[in-house]
Amino acid sequence: MTEAATQLRSVVVERDFSYPPEKLWRALTQPHLIEEWLMKNDFAPTVGHGFTLTGDWGSVDCKVTAIEPNKVLSYSWDAMGLESTVTWTLTPTATGAHLRMEQAGFRPDQERAYQGAKYGWAQFFAKLEETLARED
Repeated sequence: MTEAATQLRSVVVERDFSYPPEKLWRALTQPHLIEEWLMKNDFAPTVGHGFTLTGDWGSVDCKVTAIEPNKVLSYSWDAMGLESTVTWTLTPTATGAHLRMEQAGFRPDQERAYQGAKYGWAQFFAKLEETLARED
């Protein structure tokens, strides 16, 4: 591993939800629900599928890299010079599910993107909670 690769950072957000993994999975993989809490998109839950997330600030080019229904979803996240990977991991709990999101690949010279992601994912998680509360 190169020295530069060892300096890459990740943003991690974890939260316990009182919903079953299947409900969280729908919110992570159904385009109309993704749009409610994240961004407009043309997502499809298929490995190799390229999709775009579009916000009022610009867009993100993505490609699904791993999918294990109700457990793991991973995709590339390339925007404004940042080439990273977002991985969602769902773990059943006694009262619902634990959701872990990791966005990995921030270089040391990408402090602004790193801080922006830390702020942004906290906002997205709050919107996800609202979406889940409405979705049945």
